[in-house]
Amino acid sequence: MLDWLRDDFVQDSGIGWEGLASRLALAMLSGLFVAAVYSLSQRRRLELTGPLPTTLVLLTILVAMTTLVIGNSVARAFGLVGALSIVRFRTVVEDTRDTAFVIFAVVVGMAIGSGYVAVTLLGVPLVSLTAIGLGRLSGPSTPARDERELVVRVGIGTDPDQLFAPLFEKTLTSYRLRSVLSARQGSALDLHYAVQMRAGESPLAFVKALHPLEGVQSVELKDAD
Repeated sequence: MLDWLRDDFVQDSGIGWEGLASRLALAMLSGLFVAAVYSLSQRRRLELTGPLPTTLVLLTILVAMTTLVIGNSVARAFGLVGALSIVRFRTVVEDTRDTAFVIFAVVVGMAIGSGYVAVTLLGVPLVSLTAIGLGRLSGPSTPARDERELVVRVGIGTDPDQLFAPLFEKTLTSYRLRSVLSARQGSALDLHYAVQMRAGESPLAFVKALHPLEGVQSVELKDAD
């Protein structure tokens, strides 16, 4: 009764059940290895890395599956690009090494899905040794003492430098803009600052002083990662 499903599947993939299972299993093992290397080479404390190790494992498997689905079909490749273009990621990547490991997982998944096992077996250990070695040489990455993260949402027409400068100079010993993200469908901006409070200044009073400023929609002050 299910012959049509089996026949179409074998004819479409040209790999077979055993080949598919072996590639996906290898993708899972490689993803676990990439996640382990990321944790070992990490300069931040592991509790601050968030869900990225899990993401690396899932990403490796999903990219391998995507590559298997595409195969040699240009039409399927364009179809998948169109379907996946609706996905939007809002996560701020503060460490460029995180981006490198995401690319690492994507490349490994593509190599396994395409059947280039030798590339995986040679490339993964090479990149892993390099990442661990450079991670140990660079030493731990820790935020500055008493550094906090300030997130302020402002209207799109607001000039943050002119608006915040007087209060920042009065309350903070140092501050720097780390990232800017659009919010509310482009009608607002989320500004991420790394700040250090002056001795004796109250974080609660600082947040209360920011709220009444013209154009400020929300304020969040928290410990830096």
